[in-house]
Amino acid sequence: MSIFEDFTVRIQHFVWQRRVESWEHEASPNLGRVIDAVVDQASPTLEMRALDLGCGSGQVSLVLAPQVAEMIGVDISEGMVTRFLARAAEEGYTNVEGRVSPLERLEVDPGSIDLIVSNYVFHHLNDDGKARVVNLCYSWLKPGGRLVIGDMMFGRGGTAEDRQVILGKVRLLAAKGVGGYWRIAKNAFRYLFRVQEKPIAKERWMQLFLDAGFHNIEVLTVVAEAGVVVGDKPGGQEPH
Repeated sequence: MSIFEDFTVRIQHFVWQRRVESWEHEASPNLGRVIDAVVDQASPTLEMRALDLGCGSGQVSLVLAPQVAEMIGVDISEGMVTRFLARAAEEGYTNVEGRVSPLERLEVDPGSIDLIVSNYVFHHLNDDGKARVVNLCYSWLKPGGRLVIGDMMFGRGGTAEDRQVILGKVRLLAAKGVGGYWRIAKNAFRYLFRVQEKPIAKERWMQLFLDAGFHNIEVLTVVAEAGVVVGDKPGGQEPH
């Protein structure tokens, strides 16, 4: 990992450590719809060993935990993992494990996982990082295993669809008044200079999955700016 990538990891750790207490109360209705779509596309079964990349406090993991044999939640923030495990204990789940690691540095035995999910995490990785982790996911999955990623899915304004999404977000924030204008300025800086948020278009997601070797790939639009991409590793009993 380069010095720049190491710096980015440190920034992400700092940001998410600070959001441990607030994150559960920040979810918008749109985020909830994407979570529901990720869980639906996961097609969990009680025999599965599942991995949640960027688990946060368990918004996806704790829905899937009673539906799989083992649920492993991974997050860059130790505070998030602590909160995730506390919530799992409160709900009586004994099949849950937590790990603290940046996704790019995560070590998982090859061919040991049946299902990998992630929600609103990959847009924090740069494009090379996204490709690297998607390829790692392919290696971690058993034949027939499934990868499901929910995330923002639009590019940098190069298509009419991108511009429509961006304009819609600007109008929504502008309607909120002064606070909304501040968020427009903040988000524009992040978006234009690829700081914090680095979303990519649906077509690019499809290509990342194809390049890694996945098949049965689908990209589903959930809300205007976000969707779910799903793919299976060839071989074995695929989770349909």
